[in-house]
Amino acid sequence: MLRLPDSLRDAFKEPFGPVYTDTAELLAAVDRTAATVPAATASTSAADPPLIAVGDVVTHHLLAAGRQPDVAVIDGKTEREAVDEAVAATLADPDGSTRRVVNPPAELSEAMLVALREAIAAPEPVRIVVDGEEDLATLPALVAAPRGSSVVYGQPGDGMVHVAVIEAQTDEARQLLGRFDGDTDAALDLLVD
Repeated sequence: MLRLPDSLRDAFKEPFGPVYTDTAELLAAVDRTAATVPAATASTSAADPPLIAVGDVVTHHLLAAGRQPDVAVIDGKTEREAVDEAVAATLADPDGSTRRVVNPPAELSEAMLVALREAIAAPEPVRIVVDGEEDLATLPALVAAPRGSSVVYGQPGDGMVHVAVIEAQTDEARQLLGRFDGDTDAALDLLVD
């Protein structure tokens, strides 16, 4: 559905938010973000805004710290190599449902966009297992997630990036997705259906 053009690759080199190496500090930032949502504007459910993890190692660290992401997007790899046994073991027994999608490298498939939207809306934790690559899932997650949510992804060699879902971050994600090759209008419509 969407393909990352070569001219846009540099936009992903810098993290979209603060980088953490300590999971407890990261989770404190996630909790602060969730607390910023006024009760009147929170979703109609009593649930906290979702925590969305993009990447196997990030998901592993959250689970090891005792925090189940509401949505975890994994592909069995880190930096294009298979994850090590400890990470694979942590991810082997999902709590919640699992959805499998095909998403080629440097692309965002329709299946990925629909799976993200549905997982974010689901009342139980959802693990999206990607055949291909999950790296670009951060952008559509920022568009689809309600305000006060958190998207966490890995920055290779640096740590875990926390992106608070606020209007400015959602707008930036929409603008970047709008510069992808493909039917960007249809993709954005899928995310906010």
